[in-house]
This record gives sequence, structure tokens and C-alpha cells, in this order.
Amino acid sequence: MITVIISVLVMILLSLFRVNVVLAILAAGITAGLMSGLGLNEGLDLLITGMGGQAETALSYILLGVFAMMIGYSGITGVLVSSLVRVLKGKRGFLIMVIAAAACLSQNVIPVHIAFIPILIPPLLKLFDEMNIDRRAVASALTFGLKAPYVMLPVGFGFIFHNTIAQEMAASGMEIAVNDIWKAMFIPGLGMIAGLLIAVFVTYRKPRKLETEPKASTDPSSYQDAESSPFTMKHIFTILAVFAALIIQIGMDSLIFGALSGIILMFIFRVVPFRHGDDMVNDGVKLMGMIAFVMLIASGFANVLEETGAVDDMVSNAVSAAGGANVMTAAIMLLAGLVVTMGIGTSFGTIPILAALFVPFCMSVGFSPLATVALIGTAGAMGDAGSPASDSTLGPTSGLNADGRHHHIWDTCVPTFLHYNIPLFLFGLIAAVVL
Repeated sequence: MITVIISVLVMILLSLFRVNVVLAILAAGITAGLMSGLGLNEGLDLLITGMGGQAETALSYILLGVFAMMIGYSGITGVLVSSLVRVLKGKRGFLIMVIAAAACLSQNVIPVHIAFIPILIPPLLKLFDEMNIDRRAVASALTFGLKAPYVMLPVGFGFIFHNTIAQEMAASGMEIAVNDIWKAMFIPGLGMIAGLLIAVFVTYRKPRKLETEPKASTDPSSYQDAESSPFTMKHIFTILAVFAALIIQIGMDSLIFGALSGIILMFIFRVVPFRHGDDMVNDGVKLMGMIAFVMLIASGFANVLEETGAVDDMVSNAVSAAGGANVMTAAIMLLAGLVVTMGIGTSFGTIPILAALFVPFCMSVGFSPLATVALIGTAGAMGDAGSPASDSTLGPTSGLNADGRHHHIWDTCVPTFLHYNIPLFLFGLIAAVVL
């Protein structure tokens, strides 16, 4: 139990002290291995072996970064920005809520997850600066859109999340219909809505002017100005490539094939000349390479925790100390889920671990199936927002830090942790008690 807590604290504290997140996760993984009785080399071998668990995701993000740079090169993002400036300039709160709505669509209606962020957000950075928008509010809006839909609604990624909960609960002896999961998760989701409104209209409502200058190589003003570049056939071909990539991604259920097809079409349509191919790949790796590597090393850290049995020990000890079916029991279970998910960095990967240990206990003390769903689903979702290793925080940072002026921990992770994990905890407790 102490192994998980200490190793996750190492990761969080190092990150808060502005140590690079890759080094922070590496230190946490080595700490977990040593505390579990492994030698330095054994712990490192487990971490390296586990990195392969996110290899597909990492490659997807790299290719999405290349595709995003090609779309930016086409100038079509400038057209979008110009339209937004005319309609939304001066309406900070409304613009941020529009971004939150777009992020929600990326989970259900057009299931591209974080793929839209490096395409949409970098060209908007100049507009954010002109309007003195606090980027922490934008980060909160993006993370809300990446999480709340799958927590609350059984559509798109939400269907996968809800189906995972139902299957894992059934495997542990508690049957529940997938269509009933939303009834338990809707209340925790309301907590996320409250957190979004507080972040946008209270905490980060005031104008914020960034003092540092943007990096020249990634200055969003380097994107083509839409007012000097009318809509052309090149833009039409770009739209066709985007839709083709989306269709292939959905049809083949693969971000890799979707992004790769979009890249190939951008070359075939001559939107991007072949001679600029190296530049596009290099810039795409710069944009998304850090996220890809963080996902790899986070997978290695998760492997150390799981293979040493530290996660199972922690959750089982927490459950055994909880007592009967009461508010204190629910609080302990949710906090256990928070610590585990902060370390592993993914709600989807945490659900099987939590369900195997929570379900037998919930059955023995008398929690109803819906209350059990609320505990498992909320415990799994907690920590995803705010974890340095989660794509729900890495995705927003990839777009907002395109000009080098947005800090992953202090400008994304800390705001999203405060505004979503606390409401999830409180509303999850309510759901466990009333259902």
C-alpha cells in the first residue's frame, strides 16, 4: 500500500517542483521497484518492458502531430481563426465554452479524442493573447470535454468506458446492464459540469497577460493569415483529407491508419509539397513527441505497480479497512482510486483493477449495483484529470504550449485536478449514498 502512495507522491512532488514529467515518472517507477524489494536493474527492466503497452498510442500521437502541422501549413486553420475572431472577439467566456463543446464532440459525435487539439488550438493562441484569455481556463475546458462525455454518456468513448465497467463487474459476480451505467455516473458528471463553470467564470475569469515571448519556431502568428489568403482548392483538398482520415479511423478503429491516410492524401493532393515532408515530420515530432514519450514511460510505471502487486495490495488494504457500507467507506474507496489513477494515468486501464477488488467487497457490505458502479466509475475517473501522465492533460498542453508559454503541471494539471477531482469526489460520494 505504501509503495503506490510514495511512488505517486514522488511523481507529483517532482512535477510540482518543475522537474520534467518524464524524469518525474522515471523516478517514481524506480522508487516503486525499490520499495517492492526489486533491485535497481530489475525495477528498470520492468519499467522498460511495460513501455510497449502504449506503443500504438505513442505512434498515433506522432502521426497526428505530423498531420496537424500539414493542416496548419495549408492555411485552413487561419480561415477558421479569422471567422472566430469576427464572431467571438471580446466574448472570452463564450469562446472557452465553445472550445469545451468542441472537445465534447471529439468523444462522442466525432470520436477523434485529442487528435483535434494540435489542429485547432495552436492557431488560436494569438487570439487568446489578444483577448487576454487565461489559458488555464482553456485547459480546464479541454479536459472537461475529454472526460465528462465518456463519464456521463454511453456513446462513443463513453460506450467503451461504460461497457468496460459492466463487463468487469460481471466478471466479478455483479451483473448490471450497460444502459444502466449512466444512471450512476450522471451524478459524478454533474460535479464536472460544476467544476467547468467555476473554472471558466470564477477562478480564471480575469484577464491574464503572459509576460514571456513566444518561441519563434512555434509562434502561432507564423500560421498563414486568413485575411491575406482566400479560400482555395488547397483548402478544399485539406478538408477532404481530414474527412477521409476520420472515416478511415472510425472504419478501421485505428488512429494510426487514420492519421497516416490523411498524411498521404495531403501529399497526393499537393497541399504539402514532397520537398517539405522532412520539415512536416520534424515539426510534428516536436509538437507531439513529448506526449508520446510520456505515454510510453507512464505505461512502464504502471507495469511496475501492477507486476509487483502494489496496486492490488493498496486497494485490498484500503477496502478491508473501510468497514461497512457508509460514507467513510465510499470515501476511502474513492481516494484509493484517485491514487491508482494518478499513477497509471488512464481511467480505462484502472477500471479492471478496481472492479476485481471493489465488487466482492461492495456485495459483502450491501452497496447496491448502482452505488457500486458510482464507486468504480468515479474512482477510475478521479486522477485522470490532473495526472501528469494522462492524455486528458497531455492533450491540452500539446496545443496550448505550441508557443512554449504554457506549463504542463502548473497551467494544466493543477487547475484540472482542483476543478474536477474535488467535485468528482464529492458528487461520487453523493451518488454512492443515494443510489
